[in-house]
Amino acid sequence: MFAVSERGAKYQVKRSKYLKSPLNYIGGKYKLLPQILTLFPRRIGTFVDLFAGGCNVGINVNADKVICNDMNTKIIDMFKTFQQTDTNEILRHIEGRIAEYSLSKENERGFIDFRDFYNDTKNPLDLYTLTCYSFNYQFRFNNNLEYNNPFGRNRSQFSENMRNNLLAFLEKVKGYAIVFTSQDFTEFDTTGLGYDDMVYCDPPYLITTGSYNDGNRGFKDWKEAQETALYELLDRLHRQGVRFALSNVLTHKGVRNEILLDWCKRYIVTHIENDYSNSSYNTQRGESLEVLITNF
Repeated sequence: MFAVSERGAKYQVKRSKYLKSPLNYIGGKYKLLPQILTLFPRRIGTFVDLFAGGCNVGINVNADKVICNDMNTKIIDMFKTFQQTDTNEILRHIEGRIAEYSLSKENERGFIDFRDFYNDTKNPLDLYTLTCYSFNYQFRFNNNLEYNNPFGRNRSQFSENMRNNLLAFLEKVKGYAIVFTSQDFTEFDTTGLGYDDMVYCDPPYLITTGSYNDGNRGFKDWKEAQETALYELLDRLHRQGVRFALSNVLTHKGVRNEILLDWCKRYIVTHIENDYSNSSYNTQRGESLEVLITNF
């Protein structure tokens, strides 16, 4: 696929075995896809990525239909905009904002002005562009749902690699049966799912702490009550005959998730070799015993 920017240059989508999300979402599973996806069933009707985050799993799974759900409405609105907007229009919008605010790895004043503009207008395409120049390319909001991630000085920019990831992602979401929804997992309707379907869960990890589950970012935090409710949902899916897979950690920096250790005894536990040494969230999830828990 070729896309044409406002400047007239053509950009070809470079393909790799797995698509990488255009978002640097904390806890993303891109590096673990070769291990995780090989454990999934070969035949999947409807695949539900219940805590989709950056959608690394959802956009790479082989299924007839994919539902990517996340309670972060900002992320889901962005994905919907990606899906519904012409690719060239998206590129023109991004490049236009970069030029308008002189965004670069050095221009902090332009970044701050653009951040203020986004918080006043809330355009999903502007949010994506803003994160391209943010510290570690991350999404962070205050309790008023205002974007407050700092400037990524000397590091962050809309690079050719990011452009290629975005183009490949856009091609996939526009040409594949992917539905984006934003619901709390306790409110997601699973009653229509059957044996051919599958639910994948990569929730916030109870025994780690990150900006996505500390309760201070305008979104619901993750405590023992949410942990228990998720296990109850997975038990119901099992009784319903629906296949599920849960990514989580049994231990982290010497701390054990006792609730998970007790619950997982009734299912199949596969250890996953994680490597977050070069990731922006390695301080949250390093030195962990990561697992994939399945009922198949």
